[in-house]
Order: sequence, then C-alpha cells, then structure tokens
Amino acid sequence: MSLIHDLGECFTGDIPTFVKTDKDRQTEDSLLLQWLKTLPEEISTDFAALYAEMEAQQTPEAKLFKALDKLEALIQHNESPIDTWSANEYDLNKTYAFNTVAFSDWLTKLRQEIYDETMEKIEREV
Repeated sequence: MSLIHDLGECFTGDIPTFVKTDKDRQTEDSLLLQWLKTLPEEISTDFAALYAEMEAQQTPEAKLFKALDKLEALIQHNESPIDTWSANEYDLNKTYAFNTVAFSDWLTKLRQEIYDETMEKIEREV
C-alpha cells in the first residue's frame, strides 16, 4: 500500500501534505489508475485491489498504513528546520492525524509523543 500510494506522486510531484488539495489528490489518483492499466493484467489487478483497500480504510492493514503515512509527515516536520514551516503548519501539526490513529492505543500514544516533540520544537525555536 505504501508503494502504491507513493507511486501517484511520480506523476504530480510530492505535494506537501498541508497544501495538497482534493483536486491534487483526484489528479494523482486518476493518473495512477491510468498508469496501473498499462501494467500486465495480474499486476494491475493486484495493485488496483490494494489501492481500493487503502482508500476504503476498512481493514486493519489499510488503517495502519494511513496512520503511519500521516505520522511520518509529522515526524518529517519535526525534523525539518522550523523556518521551512508554512504558517498553517503550526496549528495543523497540533491536530493532524489524531483521528486517524484513534483505532489503536499504541498509535495514539505515538501520536502524543510526536505532538510533545512538536510543542517542544515550537517553544524552543520560535
């Protein structure tokens, strides 16, 4: 799922999470699905099924993928220089992904640790 998810960015570029719009997502999804159709049928079918599973967010694997994908974006922000943050990231870093990790106590604790690091970074560097 992670590989398929990131393949879409080959066509649109890596648009930062906090500025990516629904239109950007639709374009990325459309281009990825068009590309999948050019692969051998078995691979295309398998990848399309994984992509649909990821989008549906019904299976434990899909939920875990989505949570880790969002948490990774937050960790990247905590690791990047604060002068690279856009104005909206200060608030979004405080709220982003809490709902996505709510299905797991462990991931909720991890999200809280990332939040604590975010707050320490802001206090230290702003």
